[in-house]
Amino acid sequence: MNKKGKSTLEKLEDKLRFQNYAETTIKTYIGYSKRFLSHFKQDVYHIPVKDAQHFLENYDYSSRSQQNQIISSIQFLYLNVVGSKLNTLNIKRPRKEKKLPKIIDYDLASTTISNIKNLKHKAILAIPFTSGLRVSEILNLKPSDIDSKRMLINVREGKGKKDRIVPLSEDTLQILRSYFKKYNPKEYLFVGQFGGKYSATSCNNLIKKYFNKEAHMHILRHTYLTWLADNNVALKTIQDIAGHKSSKTTEVYIHLSINTLKSVPSPKIIII
Repeated sequence: MNKKGKSTLEKLEDKLRFQNYAETTIKTYIGYSKRFLSHFKQDVYHIPVKDAQHFLENYDYSSRSQQNQIISSIQFLYLNVVGSKLNTLNIKRPRKEKKLPKIIDYDLASTTISNIKNLKHKAILAIPFTSGLRVSEILNLKPSDIDSKRMLINVREGKGKKDRIVPLSEDTLQILRSYFKKYNPKEYLFVGQFGGKYSATSCNNLIKKYFNKEAHMHILRHTYLTWLADNNVALKTIQDIAGHKSSKTTEVYIHLSINTLKSVPSPKIIII
């Protein structure tokens, strides 16, 4: 990539950081913008908006999620760096898939985590299973965020840069106390094998190791939030614990709740 292209990406990163975007979002936007600039092999200021639209409409997307990310990346680039809006070009985003989140049988998950011998692995998986944290939130935890007196976990700058508090279970506290004694964490609660913050890739490798190859860390969060719904916890409380902006996002767990489904009446069948 030429010097102008590199300069454009540096400006893009500055804008993203100034607007306080998450590190994962910054990395994603820069990556797709770099791919976009490399495609045209010219300075972004010389790429007509109609050509940008053609690029977006004809890109070979691997998924709806990737399509949304690429569109958002290029729109941000034009709006904040170039100074042109792409939303006037009627770029259509893919319709969202209305899929229910996958969960694990609660007793199975509890038994599996209980039987893990590695204390660090056990602690990492216990937190989303009993408190519903996202992977990024687990990785950003510091020892001081564990409030054993109030039995709470302080989540600093979760999704949307919002702080919140979530319940800390007695079982998870006992696991963390054993973990503290062995590892004595300082800056971050979980540190990688060679120092530095534990990685999201390592977290996902853990759940694949102890559950199955198709599992991902978010499945433990989904399982916990569904368990709350099963135990008749108020929707607003589940929303606050989950850190959802909209209650509609939280309502999906009510749809998964066994108790909700059991309360639905069924027509009678006369057995002869």
